[in-house]
Amino acid sequence: MSDKIDVAIIMGSDSDWPYTSPAVDKLKHFGMTFEVRVISAHRTPVQLVEYVSTLHDKGVKSVICAAGWAAALPGVVAAHTHLPVIGIPIPNSPLNGIDAILATLQMPGGVPVACMSLGKAGAANAAIYCARIAALSCDVMREKVAQFHKDMEAKVGIKDKALRAKIESGEA
Repeated sequence: MSDKIDVAIIMGSDSDWPYTSPAVDKLKHFGMTFEVRVISAHRTPVQLVEYVSTLHDKGVKSVICAAGWAAALPGVVAAHTHLPVIGIPIPNSPLNGIDAILATLQMPGGVPVACMSLGKAGAANAAIYCARIAALSCDVMREKVAQFHKDMEAKVGIKDKALRAKIESGEA
């Protein structure tokens, strides 16, 4: 990775990686640079604040925070930066992520965190959201995001046509 990165991904634990990795796949799809770190809001709060303080100098445009259980990570990061913070609630607790969703959603006024859906879908959406943020000031990224949506639409059209053909032929 270069010294300048587009997106910082912070996970509270390495056990969040299986849920977070789809974000990396999507960021690669859009050609965005990124850095992935494991830094806990509860277990390493000093290191978290120190890391967040370096993000602006690294050129980071948005931050993805993946956290389960009490999910303090996105809020703590948002409290220490002016960058857009996107939370991914992780379903790894006894409450299957409901606690993480609520913790990510319940930010006080002045500490905004965008909350994505639970788990892997949320991770993919967080990366797409980062691309959309970048597209606000980059024509190339705007074209990539537009193409992504055209490709998604085309895939749905193909699936629709295939299913209708199965129904008409009696196979379904």
